Amino acid sequence: QFELVESGGGLVQPGGSLRLSCVTSGFTLDPSAIGFFRQAPGKEREGVSCISYSDGSEYYADSVKGRFTISRDSARNTVYLHMNSLKPEDTAVYYCAANMMPRTAQAACVMAPDYWGQGTQVTVSS
Repeated sequence: QFELVESGGGLVQPGGSLRLSCVTSGFTLDPSAIGFFRQAPGKEREGVSCISYSDGSEYYADSVKGRFTISRDSARNTVYLHMNSLKPEDTAVYYCAANMMPRTAQAACVMAPDYWGQGTQVTVSS
């Protein structure tokens, strides 16, 4: 059974940092891309950052460019989202998601993923 488990969310002050982790398991074939999405209250879910295993590309939403970095540890089946200079508007539930079809990172963050994690809350507040 495919599973994605996020961790690392929490409460942080503006300007602070967090690292989200997404551990994948149960996949007989590697996903083609892994991404982090977020949904704030009253807003649509958006693709924040994705990494493609197919072509090695990375994608970042304009709102997080220069502040967030996505990385992958293949040995641990884990993808990380390093979030720096956090702002109150980054407050949301963050979800990890997997794509099985070969996609660029940008496509992975735009198109509907195949599998979702359960989400982790990130709250940026003083």
